[in-house]
Amino acid sequence: MSKVDRRIAKSQEAIKKAVLELMSEKNFDEITIQDISDRANVSRGTIYLHYMDKFDLLDKLIEEHINEMGEICKSTSEMDYKDANMPWFEYLKSHYLFFSTMLASKGAPSFRRQFHEFLAQEFKDEIDTSQGKNHELNEDVLLQFIVTSYVGIVEWWITNGMPYPPHVMAEQVGILLERNL
Repeated sequence: MSKVDRRIAKSQEAIKKAVLELMSEKNFDEITIQDISDRANVSRGTIYLHYMDKFDLLDKLIEEHINEMGEICKSTSEMDYKDANMPWFEYLKSHYLFFSTMLASKGAPSFRRQFHEFLAQEFKDEIDTSQGKNHELNEDVLLQFIVTSYVGIVEWWITNGMPYPPHVMAEQVGILLERNL
């Protein structure tokens, strides 16, 4: 595994943080590469060294978080819903700037769609309508209900300044998932 130069990593983190801060202040369409460059205290050339344009930067930032959430799902796949939700809500809390910006921003509707699609893939195998409480329900309807609820509760929690600690959210959401899946 090759080591990433600390200066490169530091520049990339500054660029990502800058675009998130700017998105929390104004519409993504109004943000320029110069704005990002100024905020991150790097040259425009440094940004173009890593990203084709601001859209590529945003796409890569979203992809990075979706991939990390995928890793969380893999590592928690054998746990019950309450325990599996704990790393999720801790991750959401530790990346509050990203999630609050993406969920509140009019300039990043693709994040909500990608988050929804990601969760649909993750919950797809959890859906069982062949027996029990969900017998005879339509799989697609149940999946959309679960995914939309999950996205909605995350959005509510983040946009309301995380009124409950991650362990409370993990427990509450875990109970709701167990009741419905």
